Amino acid sequence: MLSRFLGAVAAMVVVVAASNVLVLYPFQVQLGGINLADLLTWGAFTFPFAFLITDLTNRYDGPRNARLVVLVGFLVGLALSFYLSFHPLPWNAGGASATTQRIALASAAAFVTGQLLDISIFSRLRAVRAWFLPPLVASLFGSLIDTTIFFTVAFAPFLAGIDALFGLQDGSLAFPAPFLGIGPEVPLWISLAAGDFMVKFLAALVLLAPYRALMGRLKPLPPLGSAAALR
Repeated sequence: MLSRFLGAVAAMVVVVAASNVLVLYPFQVQLGGINLADLLTWGAFTFPFAFLITDLTNRYDGPRNARLVVLVGFLVGLALSFYLSFHPLPWNAGGASATTQRIALASAAAFVTGQLLDISIFSRLRAVRAWFLPPLVASLFGSLIDTTIFFTVAFAPFLAGIDALFGLQDGSLAFPAPFLGIGPEVPLWISLAAGDFMVKFLAALVLLAPYRALMGRLKPLPPLGSAAALR
């Protein structure tokens, strides 16, 4: 049990830290007439794995352990994110695209809120017979609140004061870009947020496959109502 808990925490830290860095990199792919860089960042492809980790922990070790994975992963991931904000990676030696303190704070707030919401919804749906409903519904709602909080705090211009607190230049993404790459021009952070959620929506569907595959490989949580089923 301890090894599985530590493995889940380690996986969560990797996902959070990687997503904090990759969210700074637009997905530079041209799809027909659509420039996906106006729509997506690489972070959109890594963060959904956090919900897979949380949901598997919740299902087999209970919501209390799932919350512990989230909180411990949050603390370590936050520390690593702040470290990266002061020590840019080698390919970011100039610091122009380094993880900033504002992004680290945005990630922390979004991560904790989204994951705790996911755990709450999953727990309420645990008794549903359809195995796919708890992880799917919980991940979608968790992703929605995570995306909203992260992109608002990290890139909305009305919160530029966060950068000023750390003596940094305004890192807001307020310049115009086509909405979802094809619509009318909107602030880039809004287009990125919409694209990010679309990817998370698709990821929630795709990640049902590994969730289902692992269902029979992990020791199940004792039935609800038993003394061992901690809440």
